[in-house]
Amino acid sequence: MDVLHVTLPIAVVVCFITPVSSTCVTGCSCRDDKLGRSLLCMGTSLRQIPEDIPQDFAKIRIENCHLTELPQGSFSKVSTLESLWLNFNEITLMNIKSLGGLANLTELRLQGNKLTTVPWTAFQDTPKLKILDLKHNQLDVLPEQALRYLPALTYLDLSFNQLSVISKDVFHNWPLYETAQKAWGKEGLVSNVVLALHDNPWLCDCRLKGFVEFIKSVSPPIILMNSYLMCSGPASKAGKFFHEIPVKSCMKPEASSPETNITLPLGANATLSCLVKARPSPTIHWMYSLKIIRGFTVTETQVDEETVTSQLVIPSLHLAERGLYTCVANNFIGNSSVSIMVDISSSPSSFPLPPPAPMLSSDHNTFIEIRIAKQTIYGITLDWHAETDNPAETWFTIHFGKYDTPKKETIYIGPGINSYSVGNLLPVTKYEVCVSLKNHPPREGECIVFVTGNDISEMEQRKRLIHIIVIVCAMVLAVPAGMYACTTEIRFTCVERCMDLWKKRRQENRENQPGTERQGTFDSLQATSEEVLCRELEEKPKRKREKGGSAAYMY
Repeated sequence: MDVLHVTLPIAVVVCFITPVSSTCVTGCSCRDDKLGRSLLCMGTSLRQIPEDIPQDFAKIRIENCHLTELPQGSFSKVSTLESLWLNFNEITLMNIKSLGGLANLTELRLQGNKLTTVPWTAFQDTPKLKILDLKHNQLDVLPEQALRYLPALTYLDLSFNQLSVISKDVFHNWPLYETAQKAWGKEGLVSNVVLALHDNPWLCDCRLKGFVEFIKSVSPPIILMNSYLMCSGPASKAGKFFHEIPVKSCMKPEASSPETNITLPLGANATLSCLVKARPSPTIHWMYSLKIIRGFTVTETQVDEETVTSQLVIPSLHLAERGLYTCVANNFIGNSSVSIMVDISSSPSSFPLPPPAPMLSSDHNTFIEIRIAKQTIYGITLDWHAETDNPAETWFTIHFGKYDTPKKETIYIGPGINSYSVGNLLPVTKYEVCVSLKNHPPREGECIVFVTGNDISEMEQRKRLIHIIVIVCAMVLAVPAGMYACTTEIRFTCVERCMDLWKKRRQENRENQPGTERQGTFDSLQATSEEVLCRELEEKPKRKREKGGSAAYMY
């Protein structure tokens, strides 16, 4: 009986003591004080939140442990947690439910991490939170509703982040700010709401107007830890404090140009200027035929805080570069544009230039300007230009085949494409190629007729293109040896006469100049007009080739 009386009290004591001294997390230390039990993990290589954290901690401090994220329910089992310090880790991601189960949390410190954004609705689970420290992160946005779920917050540190623009509504939507001045003013309490917003790259343009006015008007019970907030941009305001600058309201871009109609000679350099007034500074781009221009040189010059000049330089103006150019300016308020018509003047000695394709209101009336962009021994490459209301959905049809064939081969070309190559052409053959809108027959002026020569093998041996000058339909065309080109406006009987005339001259040259390299090539034809080309075949040419005529060479 004596043994039983001694053993029983000892057993009872052990049962009551064991739960009090719960285990600690491996690699960390635990301590008890009058504020509760604390967990300290300093400089360990945890890399993630431990899963076996005991439930009785009031304070957890995990610092320099290479944590990269806060997953869902990271501390949900520690419902008694009041203070959570996770400073100087590498946290980049914070789950929207990472604070679940922490209804008693009053202090959260995340200093020195790599957060670029915070799920502010996560604070719905921490209604008692008073201290939120987010300094030395990479936050660049603060949504208007960010502080909506922080009604008890009395300390917010957002210093040393990447914030550049904040709306004043961020603080006007803060429940504490809405009631602080009224309630605390009546009760006569000392201010205890602290904001730290310094050392951010503030962009002091019109978008910051409301926030600058808010900072200038801040008074107790709201206190700024550092009231000297400094501008990082724009350049005219960089280095100045908020209280030193006037900030104007934002303004939609207004685009204008000193010249909206420009006429220059062929081959001249064209400079198009666009003047834009806007707040904040706009983005400017140039468009031609409803497509963004990328090949030309564009320069921008800041005239003053709200005025920018953009210049588009077109070197060595070509026929294909005539038309309407549009300067488009955008900012978050809206956009504006100005159009400049560029035309090419015809010299007195040359034939008149055909007009550029007009800007029309509907695809049905769209005119397609077609040209031979590249010519080789084996084929040609076509370019066309059409101004349509909806270029992103405009399809084209190419009709190609021998001229006397009623049914041509059709090829459908999708939106955004304006060139097509035709190869493997037969010698001494007349072809016709047309470009029209899909499901529309080609119209006058939308076709090109050309005739191939017959000395292809000889051309290959020469290993270079010999350019000749043929004037047809009041147009100057540069074509390679072995090819004539004409448009549908020419009298087609002239083409046959041209071919017969060429054959006769070729035979005559072979008889008079045997063995020379120039035999059998089209460059022995005289540059002349349609009337000369279509003279009676009975008249034999008696003149040798003379200098003269208008030339358009393609290299």
